[in-house]
Amino acid sequence: MRVLFTSPAGTGHFTPLVPFVNACSIRGDDVLAVVPPPLEHLLTERGIPFRTGAEPEPADRAAIRDRLPSASREEAAVLVNRELFGRLCTAAMIPAVEEACRRWRPDLVLHDPCEYASAVVAERLGIPHAQVATSPANIEAYSLDLAAPALEPYGRRLVERLRATPYLTRFPASLDPSPYTMTRRFRETAQPVSTPKPLPDWWGDCTDPLVYVTFGTVSGGMPAGAAACRTALDAVSGLPVRVLLSGGRATDLSEIGPLPDNVHVEEWVSAPDVLAAASVVVCHGGSGTTYGALAAGVPLVVVPLFADQPTNARLVEAAGAGTAVLPTGGPADAMGLPGPADVPRLRAAIEAVLADPSYRTAAGRIAAEMRTAPTVHEALVSLTAELGLHLCPSRPPQK
Repeated sequence: MRVLFTSPAGTGHFTPLVPFVNACSIRGDDVLAVVPPPLEHLLTERGIPFRTGAEPEPADRAAIRDRLPSASREEAAVLVNRELFGRLCTAAMIPAVEEACRRWRPDLVLHDPCEYASAVVAERLGIPHAQVATSPANIEAYSLDLAAPALEPYGRRLVERLRATPYLTRFPASLDPSPYTMTRRFRETAQPVSTPKPLPDWWGDCTDPLVYVTFGTVSGGMPAGAAACRTALDAVSGLPVRVLLSGGRATDLSEIGPLPDNVHVEEWVSAPDVLAAASVVVCHGGSGTTYGALAAGVPLVVVPLFADQPTNARLVEAAGAGTAVLPTGGPADAMGLPGPADVPRLRAAIEAVLADPSYRTAAGRIAAEMRTAPTVHEALVSLTAELGLHLCPSRPPQK
């Protein structure tokens, strides 16, 4: 069987697809991805065959980016979901996706929910398709609602079909009730790929609780990310804890300023290794970071910055698996930047989560629920059977 994978730019969008790429490869299926240029390095590193699609024109992207800092949350959501993903990215990606579908002839298309070009092409050509969620279901459904007016030129039933096609998510039902009629849940691995390795002795012989601070791959290169890192470091300064800050490749550490004595910074760390040792994760509430922490049973302190992060923060708080500290800076009705006024609140939140075992208990309960979900392989077998697809010899591509 041939499976085509598509995603918009952003590592966080493609990462949930990777377990399915691996499962298809293990099954003996042929895989191919169509992605925008910013994801080329990721697929090259992972050895995933790909073809490069296009991105919106730089001037069009800049026009949206320049409006975001002063936009309200609602306006920003429309700009990103309708104008960027729904209109510009869809139009840019359709030619490459259509060429891949006509020449490579996939049996199934798996795509990020915000990558609409593949759904447009799959519907035109009668190819079964399903979406693999990045964010909680209500966020994905809200994003589709916002994008709907930009998708109308591709057919009045496209949005209706997207709501009815299979929706695969790694988030558990207790945390993430879904409005999608064909929701299928999965866990990313049947068991850890390898035993977590002990972290290097960056703090000498100190055995204080470990606070893991990360603000993701996207925000790291943005003013909000640098402000969040600085706020978090000021909040943990002097606390009886060890702190590991994962800055990410995009973070300019010179913008963060001096480091407290209990803080060690790495550009990248193995998530299983650090989560096995962490007592609490301080993060922006990106879906990948939130999922990873909860799957490991580690409670969170969430400082949401934009996109799906406020919703993830509320879900974590409602589940009792952590707490949220909403930034107070910035213009009214816009997502504020973390700053000095937030330091005492963030410090108190970290101390509270470390002191109260109920947070870790709740996170552990969610982790246990996640472990009962079908594996990626099981979810893939169920999906292909449901769609009437079976493992079969690959068909030759058209010349």
